Amino acid sequence: MKLSVPYTSLLNEYLKWMTNIRNSSEETLRNHRYYLIQFLKQFSVNSILKKIGSLSPEEVQTIFLNYFKDHGRNAPREMKSVIRIFFRFCLARGYITYDLAKAVPTLRTYKLSTLPRGIEEKEAQYVLSNIDRTTDSGKRDYAIIQMLYTYGVRGGQVRKLRFDDINWEQSKILFPVLKHGKECILPLTDDVGESLLDYLQHSRPDEPYSEVFLTVKSPYIPLRSARPLSKMVTRRIRAAGIKSSIYGSHVFRHCFASRMLKQKHSIKFIADMLGHRAIKTTFIYTKVDFQTLNQVPLEWPEEKS
Repeated sequence: MKLSVPYTSLLNEYLKWMTNIRNSSEETLRNHRYYLIQFLKQFSVNSILKKIGSLSPEEVQTIFLNYFKDHGRNAPREMKSVIRIFFRFCLARGYITYDLAKAVPTLRTYKLSTLPRGIEEKEAQYVLSNIDRTTDSGKRDYAIIQMLYTYGVRGGQVRKLRFDDINWEQSKILFPVLKHGKECILPLTDDVGESLLDYLQHSRPDEPYSEVFLTVKSPYIPLRSARPLSKMVTRRIRAAGIKSSIYGSHVFRHCFASRMLKQKHSIKFIADMLGHRAIKTTFIYTKVDFQTLNQVPLEWPEEKS
């Protein structure tokens, strides 16, 4: 029997509020549930509402900054958004007397202040070659990582890929819009096509979903959130003995951009391949190799007087 933790009732009430008042999607609810648990489980008290009601702005900042020290850049950013909304919920419910959302610190990060983090070309290829393709999970994971490696697309675009997005007759594949970018229609390469067919013909569960990739364990459902895919990619990278400062599907996106630079493609071409609407976004990825970048003709934005 699963025991209830002190914050279960408050967590459920918040998620119901998110559903009824904010009309949140299932993916948003899962995301908020995860980060709110990280926040609430720090309070080992029976009366969670009493503790929330007595929080000071200083305590909120301390909790958040401690979380920031132990995680990368994206997790604290997600946590910040969730906790601010949670405090607005608490204020509306009368659980706090003033808006603690203002106490959640804004942690400024600068897009071009650090080098992008990823894996090298040889390492990416080794990750692929290290996957056992005789198993159902291996066939699926190989097809996913082959797609990430070949096209540099986001993990979310792979998760949302549907059968209708693959044009076998014209050898083209369409990746849906994500994060205010552009949809990408790209050539269906032999390597991607063969890995997809291997998965679809021999390992994909026979379930009536339009999404291409499903879970490998029952119940067989589409990959609804980013976490399972990110964990899978991380597990495959570590299994290959590759050490990286970060893990997850995004390392292949940086690897792709670096490969395109070394092949002397223009920044405009790389931006189109990555689905970026603005070239300046692509500069985040093209910092990976200063020596190569120096040799590539860049299309600089026009300056306005």
